Amino acid sequence: MLKTTFAILLVTLAVSPASAISRYNTTGMTCAAVQSAIDREGAAILRYPSTRVRNMTLYDRYVRGDRQCNTGEYAADSSVPTRDAKNCPVYKCEPRTNDRCSPFSFGRDC
Repeated sequence: MLKTTFAILLVTLAVSPASAISRYNTTGMTCAAVQSAIDREGAAILRYPSTRVRNMTLYDRYVRGDRQCNTGEYAADSSVPTRDAKNCPVYKCEPRTNDRCSPFSFGRDC
């Protein structure tokens, strides 16, 4: 009975839909609102206009911290433009580049 229950649970988890990630246009939000959305949801896609190429929209996935990054990545300091700040501080996942760090090193010193 326990094996059957466990098998049903595994199948249910395997076929359940992945949770959708929210998308936000940062220029219509305050810096605090952007940071709050990322903190509340763990990760979000942020969109904003390029400062170099006219009519180009840039976007990326921004995260609360290291736990939202894949193995071999860490949450690096970044920034996005918002309604009230030219450089609102946020984090985005970047690959670890230091050879001494293993994929299981979770510290930012890597």
